[in-house]
Amino acid sequence: MKLPTQLPNFTLPEFFARFGQRLPQLPPTLALITALNLALGRLLPREPLEPLLGKRLAIRVSDAGLTLRFAYGERGFRPSFGSVAADLTITARTRDFLALLAREEDADTLFFNRRLQMQGETELGLLVKNTLDAIELPHVTLNSLAPAQALQHLRRILSGARNSGA
Repeated sequence: MKLPTQLPNFTLPEFFARFGQRLPQLPPTLALITALNLALGRLLPREPLEPLLGKRLAIRVSDAGLTLRFAYGERGFRPSFGSVAADLTITARTRDFLALLAREEDADTLFFNRRLQMQGETELGLLVKNTLDAIELPHVTLNSLAPAQALQHLRRILSGARNSGA
């Protein structure tokens, strides 16, 4: 199946937000912090993140009903539990987060078009935005997110690990 080269403009139906709010938020939070921790020191330099030490962050995917709460500490990212408010909350639709990941849109454009909102400590928001802007992410296309391509990529990674003796 060939996917379009650009993300269509979409918002998940209200049902997803209502359903997503009722689901446990820990599994998607663990997926996010695992990805962030794998990127630490490789794609994501530790030094610029020092002001985040001890800070609570939240990523809110408004149309999916997800709020991923996590913190940054000496040993990396970890889930954040409890009712303490986040120091910084970043909110957007699923489509807008995907557009950021695919580098189709930048955070400034989304922010000024009111499609990306930041609440909390302004300095943390600027730090996160500037750090993300400085990262050289691998190019992500919609086709690379298709299940067949994702599985093929995973097979290459696993066979490479086996061949290297890891």
